[in-house]
Amino acid sequence: MGKQKKARKYATMKRMLSLRDQRLKEKDRLKPKKKEKKDPSALKEREVPQHPSCLFFQYNTQLGPPYHILVDTNFINFSIKAKLDLVQSMMDCLYAKCIPCITDCVMAEIEKIGKDPRFERLPCTHKGTYADDCLVQRVTQHKCYIVATVDRDLKRRIWKIPGVPIMYISNHRYNIERMPDDYGAPRF
Repeated sequence: MGKQKKARKYATMKRMLSLRDQRLKEKDRLKPKKKEKKDPSALKEREVPQHPSCLFFQYNTQLGPPYHILVDTNFINFSIKAKLDLVQSMMDCLYAKCIPCITDCVMAEIEKIGKDPRFERLPCTHKGTYADDCLVQRVTQHKCYIVATVDRDLKRRIWKIPGVPIMYISNHRYNIERMPDDYGAPRF
């Protein structure tokens, strides 16, 4: 005696109730309405957040010397590894007086480094100690800061905010990222 083979049925349809079935209620017996076809020639609407024109880089009057620079934890660590003096290198990059600003969140992350009198300490009023959220929130509220970071995730979050330049480290120097002419374009 041989084995009996059980054949699997692929792509079988589910059994559906007919509209005349007695188990269906009156309101369920109505035929479903057909969806209206969209006109391909019609203009598609997109919601793009509107930003005031005063926030764009060339018209942002809040952003000027002396520059206030929000410093991230990674930026300080990479500056130490590259043997760069924070304030002097910022002044060499921007050709103006620079005031590095450190929030309480960043200070909590880097308690090992001593406090420099040239740094301005910014108090935090939020819950938690996640520095990236704190920096993004502060830059969103006040457009007078340059953000100094080497963290890619934080850069991506800040790129979405118009009028906020980013300072980063490359080739043992500080550089400012040039603002694009059209905002909202991806930068990679």
